Parts: sequence; C-alpha cells; structure tokens
Amino acid sequence: MLLDNCIFRPMKHTFLFLFLIFAFAKAYTQEISPQTQKVDIINITALVRPDFREASINGDLEVTFTALEDVKEVLLDAKKMTIENLSKEFVIKALEDHISIQGPFDKGQTYTRQFTYRVVPKQALYFVDAMGTPQVWTQGQGKYTSYWLPSIDDMNDKIEFDLTIEAPKEMTVIASGYSKSVQELEEYNVWQFDMVQPMSSYLVALVIGTYDKKIETSTSGIPLEYYYYPKDTLKVEPTYRYSKQIFDFLEKEIGVAYPWQNYKQVPVKDFLYAGMENTSLTIFSDSFVVDSIGFTDRNYVNVNAHELAHQWFGDLVTETKSEHHWLHEGFATYYALLAEREIFGDDYFYYKLYESAEQLRELSDTGKGQKLVASGGSSLTYYQKGAWALHILREKIGSAVFAKAVRNYLTTYAFKNVTTTDFITEVEVISGQDLEDYKKAWLYQSAFQATDALKSLKKSPFMRSYFELQSLRPQALKNKVKQLGGILSLSNDYLGQEGVYQLLGENASLSNSLYEIAFSNKNVYTRQAIATSMEAIPNVLLPRFKSLLVDKSYVTREQSFLKLWLQYRSSNALQLQHTLLDRYDSQFGFSDGNIRVLWLTLSLATQNYKPDTANNRFKELASYTEPSQPFQLRENAFQYLFQIQSFDEVSLKNLVEACVHHTWRFRESARKLLNELYKDEGYRIMLNNLETKLSEKEIAYIARIKKQ
Repeated sequence: MLLDNCIFRPMKHTFLFLFLIFAFAKAYTQEISPQTQKVDIINITALVRPDFREASINGDLEVTFTALEDVKEVLLDAKKMTIENLSKEFVIKALEDHISIQGPFDKGQTYTRQFTYRVVPKQALYFVDAMGTPQVWTQGQGKYTSYWLPSIDDMNDKIEFDLTIEAPKEMTVIASGYSKSVQELEEYNVWQFDMVQPMSSYLVALVIGTYDKKIETSTSGIPLEYYYYPKDTLKVEPTYRYSKQIFDFLEKEIGVAYPWQNYKQVPVKDFLYAGMENTSLTIFSDSFVVDSIGFTDRNYVNVNAHELAHQWFGDLVTETKSEHHWLHEGFATYYALLAEREIFGDDYFYYKLYESAEQLRELSDTGKGQKLVASGGSSLTYYQKGAWALHILREKIGSAVFAKAVRNYLTTYAFKNVTTTDFITEVEVISGQDLEDYKKAWLYQSAFQATDALKSLKKSPFMRSYFELQSLRPQALKNKVKQLGGILSLSNDYLGQEGVYQLLGENASLSNSLYEIAFSNKNVYTRQAIATSMEAIPNVLLPRFKSLLVDKSYVTREQSFLKLWLQYRSSNALQLQHTLLDRYDSQFGFSDGNIRVLWLTLSLATQNYKPDTANNRFKELASYTEPSQPFQLRENAFQYLFQIQSFDEVSLKNLVEACVHHTWRFRESARKLLNELYKDEGYRIMLNNLETKLSEKEIAYIARIKKQ
C-alpha cells in the first residue's frame, strides 16, 4: 500500500512529495492471537447487502472452521454488530468487538455456523458521494475488515472468502476473487465472487459504483480488468498506461506465477491512501485518473507496479507480525522500481534510489534512523530502506542467485506467514554465503549505510555525471558557463533540472544566455525547472517564458501562469493580466483543478476583470468545496478562499463538514483553516448561525473549537 495520493514524476524536488508518502507508518502492532493456535478458520461465505440510505451493512454469514485443540468458544472479530442466530441448536452471541460462537468443539473436527448481522461501519467501509453518484469501497489494512464483515483481524489466520453482494441494478460491483455470476432481479442485481485460495482478512475488499471497464490479458493468460468512470473514457489509456507491461515484467522477474484467478484495478473517490493491494483487487485514488498531459507529472505507474508487486509480497506470503513489515513494503517498493526501470530506463532507476538514499541519510544523520526489522518503524524505513536493503543484497549475491532465492522463498511459504529469518535463511541456502555482516548493517542497524549506497550509485555512469554536476554548485557562474551550457542542451530529465537550479539568483548577463539554451531544450522537465524556480522574469526572456504555458505538463502550466500574472501585476500591466486570464479561461489541470481554482482566484483578484461575471466566478470557486467533489479539489478551493478571505455560508459549512471527513490529511488541513477563521469575529457569527444546519459530529467539533 502507498500512503499518499500525491506522487509526481520526476521533478528534482520529488522528495518533498515522497516525504508525505513515507512520513507515516502503517505497520501493525498486533501479535499472533492465541485463537490462531487453537482454531483454523477455513472459509467465510457472506451475502452483503449495503444500505446506501442508512450507510449500513446487512449480511448473512457462514463460517467454517477446524478445531486444532478442544475449545469451548470460537471468536470472530466484529466491531459493534448486532446478529441473529439462524439455528436454535447453537449459541452465537454478539459482544462489543467480537461474535462468540459457543462450543464445545472437538480437536480435529470441522464445523459450520450461520448467522445474520447488521452494522453501521465506523471505518474500513465507506459510503461516499462521487459527484452525485453513490459509491462504496473498503480499506481493511490498518483499520481491519471486522468493521464491516465478521472475520479475523489476525493476519496469521488465512481464510478463503467467498462474497455475494446485492447492489442497485445500475451499479457495478467489484470484489476479491473471480466474478462467478450476476443475477438480475427486479429491484437489484446479485453479484457472486469466488476466491479459491486463502488470504488474510485485511485483504478482502469490495467496491460498488458506476463504472465501465476495459479488459486485457497478460501473456500468461490472466484477465486484467481496468475500471473507470464512464465520463473518463479518454483517460483510460494514460491512466492504465504500461499496465500489461508491468504485469508481464513482474511475473517474469519474480519467477512465480501470479497466484490469483484475475487482477482488477478500480479508482475510487476520497480514498485514504494512494492505493491498496487487496487480493486480486487494487483500489486506488481516482486522483491518478489522468489525461496524457497529467501523465507527465502525476501518473499511476509507480502505484500500479507497487500494488501489483504486493500480490506476491504481502498477499501470497504475509508477515507474522509488524517487525517484519519490510517484507511487504520493501519488496513492493523495490520490485515496483525494477518495473519502472524496464519502462523509464536506468537513469530513472538510479535517480529514484538516490532520492530515497538522501532522505534516509538525512534521517540517519539527525539521529532518527530506524532498524529495518523492528515494530513501529516509519514508512520511510519500511518502504525505502527496505528497498535499499534488497538492492544491496541483490548486488552482493548476484541478480541470478537473488532471483532464485526469492523464487524459493515465495514457493516455500505460499499462502503462509513469514519472518525475516525465513527469507534470509532461504538466501543463505541458495547463495552459500554467510550474511551475518549484511544483516547487522542493513536489517538491524538504525543508521543508514550511506557509504555503501553511494558506492552502488556510482556504478551508474549517469549518477557519476550527476554528482559531477552537483559538485559545481559552489562555483561562480562565470567559471562553469561552458559546462552548464553543455548540460542544458542535453535531453536528460535530471541533469537539465540540476543545471537550471544552478542558475537561480545568478547575474542576468551570464544566466540569460544559459536560460535561452534551457528554453530551447524540448525536455519537459528541464523546462518545468524553469517554471518552478524562476521568480522575476527578465524582459528579454518573457517571450520564451510564455511558451511554457502550453507545455505538456500541468505543473509547468500552473507555475508559468502564476509567475506571469505576478510579473504583470508588479509592472502594473493590467491589460496583459486580462489577456493572460482570457487565454487560460478554459484550463482545468489535474482532477484537483490546480489550474482552474488558481485561475478563478486570480481572476477575482485582478482589477476590473469582467466585473459582470465576478459573482458567477466566485460561485464556481465555492462550488468546488462541496462534499460531492474530490477532497483534493475541495482542499485547493478552501486554500484559495482562505487566501482571499471570501468564505460565504455555504463554503464555510462545507469546511466544517471537511473537519470530520474520513480522510485524515484532508481533515487536518480543514481544521487548521477553520481554527484560523474562528479567530475572526465575523466568521464566528457565521458559524453560530450555521449550527442548526450541521450534523452531530460537526456540532461536536465546533464545540471543541469554542472550548479552545
């Protein structure tokens, strides 16, 4: 799973966004529960009936289990559910966090029990409004499936789940497993899914929404299903670009056949993370649904490869407990990077390793480094340090031996739970090497091994060139004009950016000619570096700078538009501001409306710009704060309304709603804004007037602010 939905490729400052991705750990604190030693839950078959109006689940559940010892009771994890026992022969009771199935149950015997249940999920299953269309999706990892489906929170009990789901006729259902049938009834359809192999409970998932789909078939014959909103037909190709290539590469590179019946990918609104590797079903944030221009900066490729790699590393073989979490995330991160290397080349591969090494080195130098094999690690540790540990190991023992060891590891422990020792033992057996020093340095040492990482990076000719270019930073521009001129004429994603950044703040008489070379470069990231770094635009470069407005990058377009508007304002060129606004009126940008909400804000802040339509433009900006909009778009709209201090009652109410939203990052952003607004007496009065229109949760949050 990836933890954030802002992944950009491949800007020089990507690490700033990656920090958001890896700043928070998602490891588990659970230990193996005593019940898994006594009872084996074999199968859970459930009929799930979502109630969209009540945001609840009604279900019929059948559980089959084998007693490994004589036991008096079997517990299913089930948060705040009510149940009805379907047989008077057995006693089944709902407790606060469990369902108790009363015995006795004899060692070696297999039993089946049935009951119905109802629950209003507090987490793990979410009912959302997707632009006026209802949508349901699940997120079991870190929150657990037991909030909507009686199951086992302990990942050491692997279960075969077979789901049947009732849904409105106009909606599509996607769930873990193979879709066996769709029965069309008068008022709703019944979708039946079959899971052949067992999995941990946190990996069972479903999505209900309005979707179309495209199907490809992998080289090995696995059906690959790509779901999308009907309105996004033209975005299917760029969103799912390279999907089949990634699948074929990973299956070949890993050397173990894809372990499930099919593979499905589904975008959903307001997802908690970037993506989640549910068994046979990756759910991902719909912010990754992009057009061809958006692909440049915010594509789904990394998340796509990462979540697919998890189908082997995490889903097929699963950690026993949290201290081995790197066996999920380190492997998924590294194999995703190998897949991206296949697509984008060696320079990309080594630059991404370099970026993560810089983050890990900085963390280590400040005394915040962490052991890889330990509970409670940060995601930077589990993901990136884990990937580095595998990269160093692969170089140490050789790629062929590494591949064989991984193959044996996955085959030996298929559908089982593993520890770090299980993996390392497999590597030592295959390689014939004693890995004690490696384990101490990379698995059990909190400090990042920066020297070893640097040696590895220097094996890349590109990285040697990059380090040489970096070494020029302290030199005066006059002493490196020739070198920078040569670099800026190259079409390299990273060298060109570094060259541009070394021009920042330099004397115009020397830098302008180098900027001219950079502008002439067709490399989109070199040009993007100009747009993001240049503040005051020299008049001689203005015609060149305007050309950035049509580059195939929404980041470049947004930055060049803003910089030009600011330039014209500082020079009192009002007519040029108006002309610029007219030119950019039709631009929207990413799904978060990065260009459109900026345009609306600047148009409202521009003197005498179409005053007769100002009210409509404000209404449009405020409309993007509505709960039916994606939270990323809402967040942008809130931020701009805050900057121009223009909240009305509707947008203020929407901000209050955002303060209790299920997506934590968005929720925290909204709370910071509301806390600032509450300092203003006018907004306090508006909030008081709104209270009769708020939900109980919203009123409770306002009460907290008042106490502060």
